[in-house]
Amino acid sequence: MVTLVLAAIAALGMAVFLSGLWGAAADGMRAAEQAAALPDALRSWMLRSGLDDLSPTQFLAASALVGAAAGVVGTFLAGPGVIALSVATTSSLAPTLYWRRRRAGAAEAATEAWPRIIEEIRVRVSSMGRPIPQALIEAGLHGPEELRFAFAAAQREWSLTTDFGRTTAVLKDRLADPTADAVCETLLVTHEIGGNLDRRLEALAEDRRTNARDRAEAHSRQAGARVARWFVVIVPAGMALAGLGLGGGREAYASAAGQLATAVAVAMIVGCWWWAGRIMAVPREGRVFDR
Repeated sequence: MVTLVLAAIAALGMAVFLSGLWGAAADGMRAAEQAAALPDALRSWMLRSGLDDLSPTQFLAASALVGAAAGVVGTFLAGPGVIALSVATTSSLAPTLYWRRRRAGAAEAATEAWPRIIEEIRVRVSSMGRPIPQALIEAGLHGPEELRFAFAAAQREWSLTTDFGRTTAVLKDRLADPTADAVCETLLVTHEIGGNLDRRLEALAEDRRTNARDRAEAHSRQAGARVARWFVVIVPAGMALAGLGLGGGREAYASAAGQLATAVAVAMIVGCWWWAGRIMAVPREGRVFDR
């Protein structure tokens, strides 16, 4: 029965995935237009994760496919039942966790890159005579790969509207970074009313360099704890696989008590992984200009 359910989920996910592709080809609907109909929180999360070129339907379908595939593997190893459903449910979160990790990586890349980007903006404006909007976009497009999608979106907005306020709003919305907010607001104010941009950017760059050094030191001190965190998953999984191959291990897992115990264990592993990630998270600065 569980196998049939998992197969149905996989078939549904594939159907939704293909329908998303065919629908996009048929009527030219852009993923960003589909995302506009979503709740604000989900839409913002997708934009900030660089998912504005992927439809929500396709993302959910990918999650369903991953979960179904993992459920089939769980059914093969431990038989149909609660274990397979637990593995399927947990594994369906893999795409979300991947994009969260990608977003975290982009945030760290931004922390390291912003001092150089700010200095480049300062040089392009002061020494090369570039207009402020052009200097911002050019410096960003030469930055880390993780940030370029946001600057490319800002470049499109500037090309279409030549409205620097809207351009910086697009950039802030996609990066969702306090340094990006500060840089954009500084450049916007200077662009509109003037001021000593060179001095302001120099001070901001120095402040961001100090912040990047502090964060790098905090991460380096956590290196051992981050490695140990993986044992929360690796050790129980290894013991479970070893137990399957011992005597009547497979039959024990298939029993009602074995199914319940394994489901509780999976829940505890997921909870411990989440808790460890929370306590090891290096706090980030709050945004001030996000409204």
